[in-house]
Amino acid sequence: MDFDFKTLLVILVVVLIIFGGKKLRSIGDDLGHAVRGFKRAMNEGERDETDASAGSRQIRSEGTDAEFSETKTSNQASKTGRDA
Repeated sequence: MDFDFKTLLVILVVVLIIFGGKKLRSIGDDLGHAVRGFKRAMNEGERDETDASAGSRQIRSEGTDAEFSETKTSNQASKTGRDA
């Protein structure tokens, strides 16, 4: 599927007729803002990952995890079911 110059020109003329010059300009501006925002977010995410790995912060556990009554009863039931 090769696009030569004539095909591209016809597509651009049809788009210009459908949307008009002002609407095309606003669509281009909106698309440009979206791309810039995406790039900015990607750069901030990379910076955050670099900062996190440089600091290597970890959450340390001071005790055992809490056990909930639902977990205890299901564990006990599964143990008794296996033993039977």
